[in-house]
Amino acid sequence: MRPIPFGKPMLGDAERRAASEVLAGSTLTHGPKVKEFEAAFADFTGAPHAVATSTCMASLHLAYLFLEVGPGDEVLVPAQTHVAMAHAVEACGARPVFVDAEPRTGNIDLDLAEELVTERTRAISVVHYLGLPVDMERVLELARRHDLFVVEDCAIALGARIDDRHVGLHGDIGCFSFYPVKHITTGEGGMVVSTREDVAERVSKQRAFGIDKSVLADRRHTGAYEIDALGLNYRLGEVSAAIGVEQMKRLPEFLERRERNFDLLSESLGQLPDVTVLDSGHQGSRRSSHYCLVALLAPTLAERREWVIDRLKEEGVGTSVYYPRSLPDTRYYRETYGYEPGSCAVATRISSDSIAFPVGPHVEDGEIDEMAQTFESVLEEVAARA
Repeated sequence: MRPIPFGKPMLGDAERRAASEVLAGSTLTHGPKVKEFEAAFADFTGAPHAVATSTCMASLHLAYLFLEVGPGDEVLVPAQTHVAMAHAVEACGARPVFVDAEPRTGNIDLDLAEELVTERTRAISVVHYLGLPVDMERVLELARRHDLFVVEDCAIALGARIDDRHVGLHGDIGCFSFYPVKHITTGEGGMVVSTREDVAERVSKQRAFGIDKSVLADRRHTGAYEIDALGLNYRLGEVSAAIGVEQMKRLPEFLERRERNFDLLSESLGQLPDVTVLDSGHQGSRRSSHYCLVALLAPTLAERREWVIDRLKEEGVGTSVYYPRSLPDTRYYRETYGYEPGSCAVATRISSDSIAFPVGPHVEDGEIDEMAQTFESVLEEVAARA
């Protein structure tokens, strides 16, 4: 079997030509390609405002900078997500308060979120885990009752929608990632989307040092600008944006392939004993982006998870774990805030007992069956060793 990596950037001649054309010129920042990429992203998502950034974490940090959270403030954060979301809160001096996951989907448990709101809570952040949208109607009801700002982490949810409205446009701000194994890539990169003009204006300024005229063409000369806000260097470069423009053209094809691969693999793995596939496919009006498939192992199998992962790798099947530890189980957050191991029990179980399988467009016809058969064979080896 051809080795199947967990993720692979789908780059072709068009992306290489686009990058070369930028490198053949002299404008590597503040150029037309970033604006073109932002326009293409806004067109695909339906966002009134799209602002390109250097990474998704930069986007999240800019979201909290806009909100001006700081010492004494709290932000509700899913326990089952990438650490960038919590670190962005910490970077502002506020405290992330972790909310456990739903056992069926891995998304934030909104019943528990309600219980954790205090007078210090300023925002609720949600991650559309594995590409399945969170129930945003409930999130917005919670936000209205408690006057909370809503941040959507859409890092692995490009293409996901609720009632034809793209994720990231339900709350106050949405943040996307273009890391190499995401739905599209710019090498590294991020995007902020919002329906709010004030959010977009502030983020656009703060991604570039807080300078009031961030594009050279807007200035009378190079020094003709003012600094009227705290800012950082979170800009996206022209080469990355040029790649992003070409990737957006291929996104519908990528999403179609992901859905087909997910459905086939879900059907196969869902029939295996002692394996539960997390429910991250389409659910009514909530349309998934099918980032990957997560198989949750029964406790007896979970004890041998690392061995299973190693055997799959030996057989050519690349896997991952989303995510290796729930955030309150990480050393930094345990030691900083005194979280006990397993304090968010569902997230801990998903992190400890699951394996993520690839469904991206790099997985070819026939390889889904090969992955499923290999996984079944490895699990039989586990049973034989018991």
